[in-house]
Amino acid sequence: MTNADERNARHKRAMQRKKEYIDSKIAQADQDKGLLVVLTGNGKGKSSSAFGMLARSVGHGLRCGVVQFIKGQWKTGEQLLFSQHPQVEFHVMATGFTWETQDREADIEAAQRTWAEAEKLLADADTDVVILDELTYMLTYGYLDKEQVIECLRNRPSMQHVVITGRNAASELLDIADTVSELKETKHPFYEGIQAQKGIDF
Repeated sequence: MTNADERNARHKRAMQRKKEYIDSKIAQADQDKGLLVVLTGNGKGKSSSAFGMLARSVGHGLRCGVVQFIKGQWKTGEQLLFSQHPQVEFHVMATGFTWETQDREADIEAAQRTWAEAEKLLADADTDVVILDELTYMLTYGYLDKEQVIECLRNRPSMQHVVITGRNAASELLDIADTVSELKETKHPFYEGIQAQKGIDF
């Protein structure tokens, strides 16, 4: 047997073991439920991932809702694409970033007004997927009542999926989440003086 034959044989045995393991896990997966996904960390791509899931959901004909906190003074690609889509209900806080507003009371009022729209979506069993973009900041800054948000997430329709994005996700969110992904920042063009790019950053 040549070295190549031996390597190919090892590879086949390894893939057979892997397939057996994966098949067994698939066979054990007997639950069907709405998932709570939290995308956090300092790295770029949290919202991009969430809106990728939104695109998948729309592709499958699911009814979706989007609530964007913080963002809103400039049009994002996702808003331009989905805000008029018949399967998507789209809400934007429209205050811009907190370091631009510099008005805590106004930000709290805007956050609570926007959260009221999120609550409606989270209570609607006909809404299959809800994206709560940048929600984590609303809890970190104390703009929204954390217990109220957690209770609302817990009591949502059983088959409704929710995707939450933002840095420094509260431990209470992580505790109730089904999926938690933390994006790590290794490099970012902002620190090299490169402007935000249409289609990549917004």
